[in-house]
Amino acid sequence: MEHALKILGKASSINVRKVLWTCEELGLSYEREDWGSGFASTHSPEFLRLNPNAKVPVIIDENGALWESNTICRYLAGKHHHHHAELLPTEPAARARVEQWMDWQAIELNPSWSHAFMALVRKDPEFQDPHRLDVSVRDWNQKMGILEHQLATTKAYVAGPTFTLADIVIGLSVNRWLMTPIERPDYPAIDEYFRRLAQHPGFLKHCCNGLP
Repeated sequence: MEHALKILGKASSINVRKVLWTCEELGLSYEREDWGSGFASTHSPEFLRLNPNAKVPVIIDENGALWESNTICRYLAGKHHHHHAELLPTEPAARARVEQWMDWQAIELNPSWSHAFMALVRKDPEFQDPHRLDVSVRDWNQKMGILEHQLATTKAYVAGPTFTLADIVIGLSVNRWLMTPIERPDYPAIDEYFRRLAQHPGFLKHCCNGLP
């Protein structure tokens, strides 16, 4: 008998929402606890024993605790592969294409928008340098141009013709880009892609839900 899945992290966190959307696609039940800014402190000894980085999300199941949002999504999709086999293919090349774009989201795309998002949405006083803001917006739009080219090529989803985990993590990033008050280039393939995502469970609940 499987243990109940527990998700630690506030539902407004973009990284927690990756995991929640993945659970929605897989039809998984879970318990969620609020941790993070405004809730239980991730710097408490209790939380640090689970994730020494003091960040959400963390999941706990019969195999113990696991952190890093993209890794959690891979784990859940692999563990429950029979529920939605297309989310994370088992064939090596197909799987690598999905993971390539998941890693791109974490390593290339995320750093580009961090300053602009903190300045314009979070309005953090430590992120108000005009030059760094301009650089961040330019870099963010440049990275989104890479995504535009990929989607114009596939004419469907990020890694190819089918919806995968890459679309969950990148779909949330597209939502953040669209909701941040910056000047954006005209990227029609991204616009069509975002509308296409609305066909999938969890999109309105965890992506296009009014939260950047």
